[in-house]
Amino acid sequence: MQSRSGSEIREMFLKFFETKGHRRVHSSSLVPAHDPTLLFTNAGMNQFKDVFLGLEQRDYSRATTSQKCVRAGGKHNDLENVGFTRRHHTFFEMLGNFSFGDYFKKDAIAYAWELVTSPEWFGIPKDRLYVTIFKGENGVPRDEEAYNLWLAQGVPADRIHEYGSKDNFWQMGDTGPCGPCSEIFYDMGIEASETGEDKPFGQDEARYVEIWNLVFMQFDRNQQGELNLLPKPSIDTGMGLERTAAVLQRKISNFETDLFTPLIQKAGELTSTKYQDGNAPTDASLRIIADHARAATFLISDGVNPSNEGRGYVLRKILRRGIRHGRLLGQENPFMREMVYAVRDEMQNAYPELKESADRVAKVVEAEERQFARVLELGSHQLQAAMQEGSLSGDKAFHLYETYGLPLDFMVDAARDQGIHFDLEGFEKARAEEQARARASWKGGTKQSASPVFRELPKTIFEGYRQLTSTGAEVLAIIKDGQGVQAANPGDAVEIVLDHTSFYADSGGQIGDTGWLYSDDHNSVVADVSGCTKPVQGVFAHKAILRQPLKLGDKVDTVVDGNFRNATRRNHTGTHLLHAALREVLGTHVKQAGSLVEPNRLRFDFSHFTGIADEELQDIENLINNEVLNNIRVETIEDVPIDVAINEYHAMALFGEKYGEKVRVVKIGDFSTELCGGTHTGATGEIGVVKLLGEGSVSSGVRRVEAVTGLGALNEFRRGFEVAQLASQLASNPELSPADALKHKLNAQDEELKKLRRELEQIRMKSAASAVSNAADQAIEVKGVKVLSQRVDSLDRGQMRTLVDNLRNKLGSGVVVLGSAQEEGKVALIVGVTKDLTAKVQAGKIVGQIAKLVGGSGGGRPDMAEAGGKDAAQLDAALKSVPQVVDELVS
Repeated sequence: MQSRSGSEIREMFLKFFETKGHRRVHSSSLVPAHDPTLLFTNAGMNQFKDVFLGLEQRDYSRATTSQKCVRAGGKHNDLENVGFTRRHHTFFEMLGNFSFGDYFKKDAIAYAWELVTSPEWFGIPKDRLYVTIFKGENGVPRDEEAYNLWLAQGVPADRIHEYGSKDNFWQMGDTGPCGPCSEIFYDMGIEASETGEDKPFGQDEARYVEIWNLVFMQFDRNQQGELNLLPKPSIDTGMGLERTAAVLQRKISNFETDLFTPLIQKAGELTSTKYQDGNAPTDASLRIIADHARAATFLISDGVNPSNEGRGYVLRKILRRGIRHGRLLGQENPFMREMVYAVRDEMQNAYPELKESADRVAKVVEAEERQFARVLELGSHQLQAAMQEGSLSGDKAFHLYETYGLPLDFMVDAARDQGIHFDLEGFEKARAEEQARARASWKGGTKQSASPVFRELPKTIFEGYRQLTSTGAEVLAIIKDGQGVQAANPGDAVEIVLDHTSFYADSGGQIGDTGWLYSDDHNSVVADVSGCTKPVQGVFAHKAILRQPLKLGDKVDTVVDGNFRNATRRNHTGTHLLHAALREVLGTHVKQAGSLVEPNRLRFDFSHFTGIADEELQDIENLINNEVLNNIRVETIEDVPIDVAINEYHAMALFGEKYGEKVRVVKIGDFSTELCGGTHTGATGEIGVVKLLGEGSVSSGVRRVEAVTGLGALNEFRRGFEVAQLASQLASNPELSPADALKHKLNAQDEELKKLRRELEQIRMKSAASAVSNAADQAIEVKGVKVLSQRVDSLDRGQMRTLVDNLRNKLGSGVVVLGSAQEEGKVALIVGVTKDLTAKVQAGKIVGQIAKLVGGSGGGRPDMAEAGGKDAAQLDAALKSVPQVVDELVS
């Protein structure tokens, strides 16, 4: 067995399957295209999911890939284990070979055994290998065929082990393709055993490592749970590159392979920490930094940005976990951004997109590092406030853990140091509930196999690029209420599939055409078409309401609404110009993150870190309209090999789109070149004009611009003119433009409002101070402590704090509690304790007790604390309870 680098293993795997007639397919994005059921791409088969479901057809029946994957959220969540085990990772590469109804078990098993054992390839000794098969369970028979095929390859019977559904039966979801699987395991030897005992296969997971899983898709599970044989059984396999590298490099841990050692070394340099024997606590931190740097670099490169929800939330957790372990090693300055370049240097040959994206990724990472530093500082203050209540509840601790990234061990130690109870059981319960919510939020709707009505139809010929009308289109299918029917009647809402059409179907952000289906005499309308979709890749379904009876085999003419199409294509070409202008003005880090093209507007989401200044928006708008005025030809080039489109035409690939081996390139002079299947104007002058409506934030690191073109822009200018006329009437000033005159008037009114508000606040404050001027005389004494509680509904929190200070001064020594009913039934509470009493009674403990009575919580310093509540009806009762609360605390 010859030692090989990770890069050599990846290339050797792909080359082997190319020799077996497989198409090498580039890894898909870590953000699954159009698949809400997945948080991240987590297996090699994800990009072929629609092919297995019958929703898409490819021009090849065998494929091989090295797929980048992330498992750090939802069902597959390895995050907490990473760094502390030999084989858990957030980011990893899955090598795979796939058959779409071509070969099946015999060839799949033969290929796998040849690649793994042949001296020409991996050359792994056969006496170190074991295989597993499905033993039969839940009404599904034993996989006798796989057993006999492994025997035929020369695998001894005592090295073929049988397991049930949990380990050796795979399914895509509750319904759809599924089948038994076979796994190949490698014996790493007794030195890999965690116990040091010589245990047999199946009893030592550390020693016997699964390196390859072969899934045999042979059934289709229906809604009733019944299994039916697939007409074309398929193959889906997955071999972990990191595990295979450990085997071929004779390493017990994946982290000892060349896929990780350069990154661990870089992490050590950045944190001034030396990697020791692999068992030191500092070693785990270096492994975590290396792993999380890989995941963060690839996720951000693929368009994910740190945020507080969904994919961005998981990315934020990964990044902050890596940053925190750097801090544990003493590095409190930003350092993870440098790890981005280390990942690029190691991975750019296999993933060349990292060369272009590394600078953008590093900026995102550094921004997150700086924000996390601020959050940690704030979190530490929040922790101190929480502990003022005398204990640290599990819910509160988990809130600090999730919101501020405070480490569990840090909070446990802090509680111990202050001699208060830490509710670890409550913390774990809160964590389990959050994980359950995260899983539930990403169940989505399980993707179903395509309806046989659509799956068995030929691809629709699209003629709409050059014409709005297609004649003599044959009705191939009529779908009513989800079922195929032979005929339908006037008034029925149906989906109609034709052999050819001029209607564009939803894709690439552009919505489908509307229009009509005419009878074959070309005179009468058969159906009104409200849209067009692709339920199966390549098959167009026209959503329609029938005016006349329709049956299979009828011939119709397709007529697209010309005004709808023209408005849409103006906006689509405008989107391409907008994309290019954004990159020109803001920088080449701008990357599309989504778009919507409709007849009345266009929307474009893109990666960018800050808001766009008005001057920049004007520059972008000017650039676009210069291209429009130049009336540049919009050139579309069909059937371009994707490598040629990317490398020679330098075409931009759009976010979330799937591309085949041949693509369509849309080129607008030297200004814009993109891969696009949408409809476009013949020249930029047809757009008329592009008017930007504004920009805003979509999520962290993602901005959105909306715009209109053509008649939509004209209407926008008319509205602007009407506003200008109104401004002239309201704020006439011959020395200023209407807009500046209106701004001047509004600013003056704003200043007047601010002045009135200040005066009102002063009056309220004087009124409240007057009402409590003799409040000090109303204080009661509780075990030698003066206690004053008052209700002050007219004051906001700032005024309440000022009043608390004044009353404490009047008391000289004592406790002051103020409560105020706020808007929407909410309550504000503020407690002040004079400095001489804080050893006896703390403000945080008082406010924590009385806040419970109004349905809230809070905390703060020993001398000043605040709380909020939800039940204003209980405010008087809460204030009356203050003396008793103080009595108990003093006691």
